[in-house]
Amino acid sequence: MGIVLKQSFKNTIFIYFGFLVGGINTLFLYTRFLEDTYYGLVTFLLATSNLLMPLIAFGINHTIIKFFSSYFTKKEQDKFLSSVLFLPLLISIPLGFLGVEFYEQLSNYLSVENPIIKEYTFVIYLVAFTCAYFEIFYAWAKVQLHSVFGNILKELWNRVVVMLLLFAVYFGWITKPEFIYYLTGFYFLRMFVMMIYAFRLYFPKLTFSLPENFNEIIRYSFYIILAGSAGAIILDIDKFMIPGKEEISKAAYYSVAVFIGSFIEAPSRAMLNILQPLTSKTLNEDNLHEVGSLYKKSSINLLLISGFFFVLINANVHQLFNLLPESYAGGELVVFMISFLKMYNGFLGNNGAIINNSKFYKITLPISLTMAFSVYFLNKLFYYELDLGTDGLALATLIVIFFANTFKLYFVKKKFLITPFTNKTLKMFLIIMGLYLGFNFWDFPIADVYFFKLPIHPTINIALKSLLIIPIYLFLVIKLNISPEIKNLTQRFYK
Repeated sequence: MGIVLKQSFKNTIFIYFGFLVGGINTLFLYTRFLEDTYYGLVTFLLATSNLLMPLIAFGINHTIIKFFSSYFTKKEQDKFLSSVLFLPLLISIPLGFLGVEFYEQLSNYLSVENPIIKEYTFVIYLVAFTCAYFEIFYAWAKVQLHSVFGNILKELWNRVVVMLLLFAVYFGWITKPEFIYYLTGFYFLRMFVMMIYAFRLYFPKLTFSLPENFNEIIRYSFYIILAGSAGAIILDIDKFMIPGKEEISKAAYYSVAVFIGSFIEAPSRAMLNILQPLTSKTLNEDNLHEVGSLYKKSSINLLLISGFFFVLINANVHQLFNLLPESYAGGELVVFMISFLKMYNGFLGNNGAIINNSKFYKITLPISLTMAFSVYFLNKLFYYELDLGTDGLALATLIVIFFANTFKLYFVKKKFLITPFTNKTLKMFLIIMGLYLGFNFWDFPIADVYFFKLPIHPTINIALKSLLIIPIYLFLVIKLNISPEIKNLTQRFYK
């Protein structure tokens, strides 16, 4: 786990720095510099581009991670990379042509309830294309075990760009419509920077020869493209559906609550950046003992870190919403459901990487399709029929992913005879549950304090509560020796 922890630690720093910048953008700048309608529009455009991105990528980002380590000579690796590099163009070029031909019909359909969407519909395709090739070149770097720079571009680039552009809007240097166009341009720039970095790490000798297992590569990519598209539906269909029923500003309010709840997934994303290629490598080498070891270690460490932020966020969620304009209030239940879900995802460790990079990868397609259909129909039921509002959207996501994750635990146990459970898992869950119940239902009675009309008292409350939670959590984790890796890390820090 040495290289995993080393790069995961760096990735975590940059991811949380990205989340910090994103938090400032989400909680303060978007909500005050960009009116709710345009914030909702940006949320809708990016969410819809995420739905399209897996289709354009053709699953090649996952294909590179699965197959690259199975080739042992440079000639074989060059054949493989040359063969997959241009495959996404076979989808993106015809798709772009159809988009141009039927732009009027498509833009009219998407803008029925919110006419502002019409003139920005083309942005969806452009952002999806740049994100698809960014992920491909990021995977290119990951298989060279260099995930940090790509992680900076993925987690930090867009958020810093958004911050700068929001200030530009505030000072009147650009208009709100220009904000969207400039943001699209920076997506293109990010893609080119990632491409240059990936080619500097490994530049293949381009060849028209195909690898011997090319048919297997295409089959795998086809399964992943369907599974990836279904996965994107699960993550972003809720933000896509909101403008179909309500004013687009509601997407902004929901997006803020989801962002707060998603804050705890940063360690999972950081560790999985390097765990994915390592898991693929150990599976290609048929080293099931190491696979099981990575499974258990990633699970307990991610549960520990995700649980820490789960407690910290939910204990302070009411005060977090007090920092926002009044129109954003009422998302506490969404935060709880999304954060619980992200903590459960962390507990799974590298479960997804084990399935996706094994010979059983085909199971991801029926799982993803079932999840996509389920989340769509549950969203329709909870949001449209039962009128549960955005709480219903979050509930649908929670139900679907909870049962899917539970099935994945069972599947890996049955096929590989391994589980993420250790003798510390139950203790970790009890620590999380105890601190959540102990700190969630009260706040310090602090009088209202304002600074230039900005509320300061919620920040004081958050700081005081956090100063109690952090030492108690760390003491229990270290005292009970929940994670040897975390304990060694803290000992090195104190030395």
